[in-house]
Amino acid sequence: MPQPTEHVETWLRRYHPAPDGETRLVCLPHAGGSASFFHPLSKALAPAVEVLAVQYPGRQDRRHEPAVDNIPDLADQILDALRHLDDRPLALFGHSMGAVLGYEVALRMRPAGLPSPVHLVVSGRRAPSRYRDEEVRPLSDDRIVSELRTLNGTEPVMLADPELREMILPAVRSDYQAIETYRHDPDRSVDCPVTVLTGDRDRRVSLDEARAWAEHTTGPMDLKVLPGGHFFLVDRSEDVIAILRKELSGRTRQAVRLP
Repeated sequence: MPQPTEHVETWLRRYHPAPDGETRLVCLPHAGGSASFFHPLSKALAPAVEVLAVQYPGRQDRRHEPAVDNIPDLADQILDALRHLDDRPLALFGHSMGAVLGYEVALRMRPAGLPSPVHLVVSGRRAPSRYRDEEVRPLSDDRIVSELRTLNGTEPVMLADPELREMILPAVRSDYQAIETYRHDPDRSVDCPVTVLTGDRDRRVSLDEARAWAEHTTGPMDLKVLPGGHFFLVDRSEDVIAILRKELSGRTRQAVRLP
């Protein structure tokens, strides 16, 4: 069985160590995404905040591992990687599929004997209770590539190269399987502040669907609308960084295990 340190290193990437950072921010990528997506954010927030980026199996240095095709199992395994990192306050930030994963990890923390996250920031995703009839996973490879190009969250060179496409598409299909089959538990909600980021031209998320995140927390919810489509956080990275700095500043609550 993997030891705690080995499990953490398997799932989490620490690009810019920040041992004196008061808060730790765990970032969860979008469907088809990888930990390196958050490298620029990690650099921008260090050393005040230590950023840990989740690396899902089936991509980059984990490409030989089978991808996980459902949200509950992914959330459980991410939680296992986080349970030993309780030396400072922890916040969660997820984009698109990562937003749902961040929410599910947050739901699991207190029952697992961990402090709740000091903040949950969700980006580019409608509330967990808002569903659409989206069926990307059964599409042909060419149509999935077309979808990825439309969303503009994958490097064009990766989509143009047949070998790279063949390498990334299994993980993309698995991720879409996970998010398209996800259903929330209506009897559960998080108890931390939630900040919702959405693009004003994101065809995947309406303002009403973004506002509905308020139904999923007993804490405060703040909605911030930025210019852009589904990957507005790339073009508006400076705005996103400023929001995260503001939301995480002063989050110095003692992180201790609950009895």
